Amino acid sequence: MRTPTLIALCLLQALIAPAYGAADAVRGKALHDKQCVSCHVKRYGGDGAQMYLRPDRLIHDRKALSQRVATCNAMVNAGLFPEDEEDIAAYLAKQYYKFAK
Repeated sequence: MRTPTLIALCLLQALIAPAYGAADAVRGKALHDKQCVSCHVKRYGGDGAQMYLRPDRLIHDRKALSQRVATCNAMVNAGLFPEDEEDIAAYLAKQYYKFAK
């Protein structure tokens, strides 16, 4: 197998099944507080947590959560790296969504 093909397969696997086990939820909280909270406060008021607690929330699994974090990163041009996004998603999964590891 050629190296570019192997790299493409690894990248595809990373997109399909994010590995929260390797992510750092503590670091994710710090990144979330720095990069995400101010926008959420502007949109939802209070401390911004309503974004995650609303009854009609769109996130129901880890894949959707990872995609949402990546989308937000791109929308606000936060400049987060993929590992930063994973850390934030791990924090949110643990704190608000209660997804299993």
